[in-house]
Amino acid sequence: MHEESFELPVDGGLIRGHSGGEGRPALLLHGGAAIPDYLGDCAEQLDGLFATIRYTQRGTPPSEAPGPYSIEGHMEDALVVLDRFGLERAWVIGHSWGGHLALHLVVAHPDRVAGVLCINPLGADLSVFDDHEQALRLTLTPAQIDRIHEIDEHRRAGDVTEADIVERFGLIWGPFFVDPGDASDPPAHVGVDASIETNRSIVEHSDRGTLTEGLGSVRVPVLFVHGEDDPLPLRASTETAALIPGARVETIPDCGHFPWLEQPTAFRAAVERLLAD
Repeated sequence: MHEESFELPVDGGLIRGHSGGEGRPALLLHGGAAIPDYLGDCAEQLDGLFATIRYTQRGTPPSEAPGPYSIEGHMEDALVVLDRFGLERAWVIGHSWGGHLALHLVVAHPDRVAGVLCINPLGADLSVFDDHEQALRLTLTPAQIDRIHEIDEHRRAGDVTEADIVERFGLIWGPFFVDPGDASDPPAHVGVDASIETNRSIVEHSDRGTLTEGLGSVRVPVLFVHGEDDPLPLRASTETAALIPGARVETIPDCGHFPWLEQPTAFRAAVERLLAD
């Protein structure tokens, strides 16, 4: 698949990304938050179904946009990218935290979203992190779990380093795969302030019920694709889908957090079924 790079001026900086492929226009939103875009292989898997636009979100190199870093700010960047490509409406495809952001986008700006594909998303209810930790306890040592808690506490307090957050991703990355030996490389760089502030914004919106109260108004096609063996539990998709009229969930067996890497054929088939309907 041929892609072209782009850089887009936004308030105080630049957003950098790539566009390419053939099909319906779609905006790809990576997870993290605050790690570099990693959705190149996903875009390639969707080629022929979607012409994709993907970028690294503000606050993380190679993008250089300053804060504040909030759900509102990330949504504004997404709209600026759509405007840059002359798209009045597009599909929004998000993975993990990016799926959570996609849901916020369709609630806040329904006129700009033609449909939503959430891939192993965070979902509307943050209590899924309790299940996530229980799953991690099956593969990580007590000392590793304690270290994750320590880093999370420092991040919530706003007193964390890039090395700390990179270490945290390194600890949780392998268990995201059915076979940790097949895991892709964890992120080597993180936007520290973007991580701190974006995660605070996620919690603030959860406390306000932005998604749990707003998703009932969604009237576009929504598909959730979720690997059955993801430590981020399946209910992150099923319970969120239950809030959206007509939303569908496709589960992929023998698959963790990255379906397009672990089960690419099943992943593409799930998306094809959605588009056929």
